[in-house]
Amino acid sequence: MPARIMDGTSVAASLLAETAQRVKDFVARTGRTPLLATALVGDDPASHTYVRMKSARCARVGIASRRVALPAETTTDDLVARIAELSADPAVDGILLQHPVPAHIDERAAFEAIAPDKDVDGVTMHSFAAMAFGEPGFHSCTPGGILRLLDAYDVPLTGRRAVVIGRSPILGKPVGMLLLARDATVTYCHSKTTDLAATVAEADIVIAAVGRPELVRGAWLKPGAVVVDAGYNPGNIGDVEYAAAEHRASLITPVPGGVGPMTIAVLLAQTVQAAETRG
Repeated sequence: MPARIMDGTSVAASLLAETAQRVKDFVARTGRTPLLATALVGDDPASHTYVRMKSARCARVGIASRRVALPAETTTDDLVARIAELSADPAVDGILLQHPVPAHIDERAAFEAIAPDKDVDGVTMHSFAAMAFGEPGFHSCTPGGILRLLDAYDVPLTGRRAVVIGRSPILGKPVGMLLLARDATVTYCHSKTTDLAATVAEADIVIAAVGRPELVRGAWLKPGAVVVDAGYNPGNIGDVEYAAAEHRASLITPVPGGVGPMTIAVLLAQTVQAAETRG
C-alpha cells in the first residue's frame, strides 16, 4: 500500500490562519502592525523569487514587510552594518537574511548581527543554543516546520530511532536537537558516513536534508518508516527516491508541497511571536 502523504500545504494553511488571527489581535491591542525585514544581497533569481513569495505571504496574514536589497559587491562589513541598523530599529520585529549570500560574504558574521529577539529565522548561535537547551527562543524555521508536520500526523517520537542525513547549521543539526528534545534517539549522517544504507535501514524516521537528488534510495528504508524529504533540487526532485520510497514508507512528504510550505508558515508565526514578546 502506498504511503500516506504528509501534506505540508494544508498543515501550513492552518498555521497561517492561526497566525493571521494573532496579527489581528495584536493590531487591535497595540495599534501597530508586525513587521518582517528581509535583507537580500545580489541578483540571484531564485532568491528574489523567494523574497517576493515571502512578502506575499506576509501580506496575506497581515504582516508588513520591508525589503533591503543590496548589490552583489556588498562587503561583509556593509551587510553587518545594515543588519545592525535593522536590529536597532524599533519598528522591525523580525529579520530574515535571505541565504545563500554571495561567496565573498561571511554569512555567519552576518547572521550574528541579527538581534536574538528578532532572529525569527532561527539562524544565530543564540537561537541554536536556546533550542538545544530547551530555553525560550526561535527555532530554525525548516526544522520547526518539520516537527509541526510530524505532530500534525501524530507521529510518535519518544523512543523512536531518527536518522538525520545532513548537518547544516540551519537544518540538519537543529532538527536533530529538536528530535532529541522529544526523546527520539538521533543519528546524524553526512558525506563521510560509511554504509549510509545500513544506517537508514534501522530508522523509524528519516529526515533527508543534504541537497543531493534521490540520494536516499527507497530500497534502503525500513518498511513503515516515516520519511521527511527536506531536499529540493532542480526539476522538483527531493533527496529521496520518491517513487520507490512511497511503497515502503508509512508516511512521506512530497516535493514540492511538503516541508517548504511549513518553513514559511513557521517564519511568519515566529515573526508574530517576536512582535507579541516586544509588545
